[in-house]
Parts: sequence; C-alpha cells; structure tokens
Amino acid sequence: MKHSLMCLAVLGALSGCSLIPQYERPAMPVMDVWPNGEAYGEQNSQTQAMELDWREFFKDPALRELIDLALEHNRDLRIAALNVDAYRALYGIQHAALWPSVSADGSGTRSRTPETLNPTGEAATGGQYFATLGVAWELDLFGRLDSLSEQALQEFLANDAARRSVQVSLIAGVANSYFTWQANRELLEVTEQTLDAYENSLALVQRSYDVGVASTLELTQARTAVETARAALVQYRRQVAQDRNALIQLLGRSVPLDEIASGKLDMDLLADLPVGLPSEMLFKRPDIIAAEHQLLAANASIGAARAAFFPSIGLTGAAGSASSQLSDLFSSGSGYWSFSPSISVPIFTAGRLRANLDYAEISRDIRVAQYEQAIQDAFRDVADGLAAHETYAEQVQARRNLLEVSEDYYQVAEQRYRTGVDSYLTLLDAQRQLLSAQQQLVGDRRNQLVSEVNLFKALGGGWQVENEAAASAVPEA
Repeated sequence: MKHSLMCLAVLGALSGCSLIPQYERPAMPVMDVWPNGEAYGEQNSQTQAMELDWREFFKDPALRELIDLALEHNRDLRIAALNVDAYRALYGIQHAALWPSVSADGSGTRSRTPETLNPTGEAATGGQYFATLGVAWELDLFGRLDSLSEQALQEFLANDAARRSVQVSLIAGVANSYFTWQANRELLEVTEQTLDAYENSLALVQRSYDVGVASTLELTQARTAVETARAALVQYRRQVAQDRNALIQLLGRSVPLDEIASGKLDMDLLADLPVGLPSEMLFKRPDIIAAEHQLLAANASIGAARAAFFPSIGLTGAAGSASSQLSDLFSSGSGYWSFSPSISVPIFTAGRLRANLDYAEISRDIRVAQYEQAIQDAFRDVADGLAAHETYAEQVQARRNLLEVSEDYYQVAEQRYRTGVDSYLTLLDAQRQLLSAQQQLVGDRRNQLVSEVNLFKALGGGWQVENEAAASAVPEA
C-alpha cells in the first residue's frame, strides 16, 4: 500500500509538464514616430493620460449623466458582460479537469430466482447493496489539461478586455451622438432664423414689386430662397428626431433629452488631452489587450495539440461496503475496494493528431497577424487624432472669422438693397453666404469635438476604466 502511495505521489509530481511554446510578443509593426514627425512623449505625459478618467474628460454634466445611463442600461454592454461571465464559467469547467473527481454512490438490487433456475430446486430471493466512495483522476503528465485550462483562461481574459473595449466605444459613441444631436439642433435653429430672414426679404421684394420697382425675376428669386429654406428646415427636423432616436438607443432607455441637454457646442465641454504619447501606450488599449490574449490562447492550444501525441493515464479507485442484506451493509467484514489504472497510447489516428496540431499552429499565426493589425489600426487612430487635434482649432477660428465677414457682408448688402444701390441678387448672395458660414461653423465645431473624443478613445478611452475592471479580471482557480 505504501508503495502504491509513493507511485501516486511521483506521478502527481510529474503532472504539469507543459508543451506550450515559449511566448514572445511580436514586434510592433509601426513606426517609432507619428506621421507628422512628432516623437513619442515622455513618461510624465503617459502618467497624465493614464490618470484622465472619462468623467474628468467630459466636463458637461448633462453628457456625464447620459454616459452613466448608457453604462447601466446599454444592451450591447450587457451582452459583452454576460459573455465574460460565460467564459469565466467555461474556464472553471476546464480548470476543474486538472483535479480528481470524487463521488459518493449508493446502489442496491433485489431479485427472485424461480425454482426452475435455482440449482437447489427451490425459489430464492436475494439482494446486493453497495455504498461506495469513488475517485477518478487523469494524470496530466504532458500538460494537455493544463494547456486547455490556460487556453480557457486566456479566452476569458480576451473577452474581459473586449468588454472594456465595448465600454470605451459606448462612452465615445454616446458623446459623439450627443454632439451630433446638438449640432443638428443648432442647424435647425439657424435654418429657422434664416427662413425668417428670407420671408422678410420676400415681403420687402413683394412691396417693391407691387410699386413697380422690383422685377419678376427678383420676386421669383426671393420665393425660391424661402422654399429652399423651408425644405432645409424640414430636413433638419427629421435629422434631429433621428439623432434623438439613435442616442436613446445607445442609452438603453427613454429619457427627456430636451430637459437634460445643455447649451451650444463648445470646446469647454471637454478637458485638454495630453498629446505626449509613449510607444507603450498602444499596449494599454483594450482591443490590443484582447488581441494579445487571443494570441496567448492560440499558443496554449498548440500545447494541448502536442500533448495529444503522448499517452494519457487515468486512475480510478473505489472503496466502500457491500452486503447481500441492507441491514448488514455497514457491518464488520463488509468493506471492499478496487483500483483500476488505465493507459491509452495513440498508435494510428489517420493523421488526425497531426492535422489538429497543424490547425493549432496556423490559428496561432492568424492571431499573430490579427494582433499586428490591431496595433496598426491603433497607431492610425492615434495618428489621425493627433492630426485633427493640431488642425481643427485653426479651422474653427477661420470659420468664425468667415462668419463675422459674412455677417458684415449681409448687413451692407441689405442696406444697399433697401436704398436701391444694388439688386436683390447681391442681397440673396449675402444671405446664402451667411447661411453657409453658419452651417460650416456648427459642423466644424461638431467635428472638432468628435475628433477629440475619437483621440480620447484611441488612447484607450480613459485607462481608469481598465483599473476599475482589474479586480474581477482573473477568476479564482
């Protein structure tokens, strides 16, 4: 008995040998500098970026309230969280295979043998009763089960990172939808004001036409401008309603948006972003983290495929009591035990094991390519965000200057038309230029805000989100 226990101890010590390939993180397939020539920033800039939570980045209380609602009620985020729970359970199932399974069983049978079948020539009634404690254990000598457990763990971590990526995308999506809705509301207001101006101009042209001063062409032009503005007004009403519907879908519940919404779009709604970015920043994005965990999972599957070529050893044992009478089941002398070791050696599988290993290695190569592509996508996101960060401020200021000039042009044109110096065509041109300048300014301010949000998302969307989820990242074994 002691010899058997020593053998079990040795076999247990040998368990856990791993055939998983040594993991080496692939080299970054991107440049060392951003396309605009700016080198990666210093470590202190990284620290500032990491400490910038989304609640600090979005300064508008109304927007923060909407994001909180989305994080609580959005269905996509809820599905992502449930997927994490599902993979946590799958990891628990796979990890449990590393340990012995113990079961307690009880059974009993009672039967009657007719006299024609009984050697004694008399009918007999008998029974058998068992109470057993059984143990079954597969010795993981070559790390197959451990590799499968590691694969399940990495898939769980990948889904947890994917959940954080969905959360980051949701935060950015709510902000961008909010800004788009606000911008179209401003455009609707601008169009209403423009329609009033066109109607006033039409009334002025109509009076001039009635006294024979204005021509039929001028009257037709004035009417055309009014109808064009009315069509644009209906268009913006539709866009505002559709923007509201899109935002409510992201929130996951109906809310009185018109009561929550704050003032006009302005860069004061967002905090300044630190633009000094170290190269390690890319590795902190949730999508990059998810891609690397998928790569690690594929790497672990190679270890399981390799271990399948080697023998598998199983140990099965049972101990308990057996008796022909239920009343004597636990009496002295009723004890019994059994021990059944087994070994399975693959000899001929028609190439199945080799094909499984080839598939695992090809899957690993695919994950490497996906990981490198994720880094390249992240690099471009940041590079595009930096380009927008550097240029939109100048563009918006230029639009403001154009709006001021257009307003002056409109006032002068209106005055000159009223005094008969210029034709209505000049006034109409001034009105159209003013409307265009107003629309372009609203659009550029919206695009500037969206570009800052996208840069914030490219930086990981507030790495504090990752810190909040870190406590639940790794399930207990």
